[in-house]
Amino acid sequence: MRRLTELRLPLTHTEPELRAAIAAGFGVPEAAILSYSVFRRAWDARKKNAIALVYTIDAELAVNSVQGTPSPDVSYKYVAGTTARPKKRPIVIGAGPCGLLAALILAEMGFCPLVLERGKAVRERTKDTWGLWRRGILNPESNVQFGEGGAGTFSDGKLYSQIKDSRHLGRKVLTAFVEAGAPAEILYIAKPHIGTFRLVTMVESIRAKIESLGGEYRFGAHVTDFDIRDNQIQGVYLGEEYIETNHVILAIGHSARDTFEILHQRGVFMEQKPFSIGFRIEHPQGMIDRHRFGPSAGNPILGAADYKLVHHAKNGRAVYSFCMCPGGTVVAATSEPGRVVTNGMSQYSRAERNANAGIVVGITPEDYPGGVLAGVEFQRQWESAAYIAGGSTYQAPGQLVGDFCAGRPSTNFGEVLPSYKPGVQLTDLASTLPDYAIAAIREALPAFGKTIPGFDRPDAVLTGVETRTSSPVRITRGRDFCSLNTRGLYPAGEGAGYAGGILSAGVDGIKLAEAVGLSLTGQ
Repeated sequence: MRRLTELRLPLTHTEPELRAAIAAGFGVPEAAILSYSVFRRAWDARKKNAIALVYTIDAELAVNSVQGTPSPDVSYKYVAGTTARPKKRPIVIGAGPCGLLAALILAEMGFCPLVLERGKAVRERTKDTWGLWRRGILNPESNVQFGEGGAGTFSDGKLYSQIKDSRHLGRKVLTAFVEAGAPAEILYIAKPHIGTFRLVTMVESIRAKIESLGGEYRFGAHVTDFDIRDNQIQGVYLGEEYIETNHVILAIGHSARDTFEILHQRGVFMEQKPFSIGFRIEHPQGMIDRHRFGPSAGNPILGAADYKLVHHAKNGRAVYSFCMCPGGTVVAATSEPGRVVTNGMSQYSRAERNANAGIVVGITPEDYPGGVLAGVEFQRQWESAAYIAGGSTYQAPGQLVGDFCAGRPSTNFGEVLPSYKPGVQLTDLASTLPDYAIAAIREALPAFGKTIPGFDRPDAVLTGVETRTSSPVRITRGRDFCSLNTRGLYPAGEGAGYAGGILSAGVDGIKLAEAVGLSLTGQ
């Protein structure tokens, strides 16, 4: 196979035109192309009237070509394996993207992992989540944050990241997802996504595969303590039940605050880390599409447009767009009673009326002085303030951009109607974030309006608050992927501060599974 990169064609090209361009790129007749596949397809919209698709192609040729390069081997190579079931099974705590991939790789290597998930199976969890959205009833153990599939299940389902991936582990994640029912296009489009409904069936399929390979799932399995002796993990407690093990992958997610507290009490090394807080903003999706794609807005290949914005405010704060969800909705994402948290979600079609994104401000441990868990309390402070400002009913506080920038409460919606359920109560958002964050966002919105005309339109809607952008702690690990001071404990994914999104979390899960596999086989 030979690879051809940077092959550019008009947005409206046909398959015969693509085949002809491949032949021309390799400098061979079309008849010499025995087969070809698209490894990557991106688009270049810098010229809105002449949007181009940019391909990377792998082809099998009947003749030699001096053009292109040999196609690299991107298949996954297992680092260990066994046919003997371990006497002490490795445990994976958490069934989000990180835990899911860790358990899958362990199962494929023959290590029969035990997956402990405090929440429910994904379909039951979905019913509980809708209970909050439709009726304002929160289940603290089954919600957007906790349950099979993790927080990524109720998101835009983005499957791209900026991590360094020389071993093509991201390809293994995407391949596993396709085998589980995700659309094959996620293997080659530049910014793949799945959406919530497809994620539900996909995680069920991966669970079935793990179980078929000897793995086991236990839902409603809340780890209440860790048995650590002589700086080695010896087992975990589920209430009164004790499970012995010397290998625990800790894929608990960024909202397992009670687990952070237990680990801290047991002396597991962790440290504060930066994160961001802010609001969700909503605009008509069509406005974003027209800005990004011009006359090609609505083309099915391009889909709903996204954006990425950043502004450095005069007070030294960085304000940026986070987790942008084209054609999606703002969702209630709290996991604790008496608090309001927002997040964004899209279905695969991205067909909802509004675009939404977090507009967040970077903060550092200097902003929340105190102990290791001071960041958790900082988040809780503003989540509680949002709950009160929204009327103490899990409705979210909201404000129109024009009123927010002018410093006055909002009383009526304009053309843009919020999508957050169970509802938005208009108010003044100034009480729901620190003063420096409010000032920075007020400065950033008009600046963003210069980049995307209409971004600061007066009737765009802000909904508060977004606080769970990433974990407020890092459970630090060494080069062997173990905790710095607890052998056999493998901190992983977003909750440990080592990932940011579905794909990077999945990649981290693979790395941790490999480390456990090597340890179990004495390598």
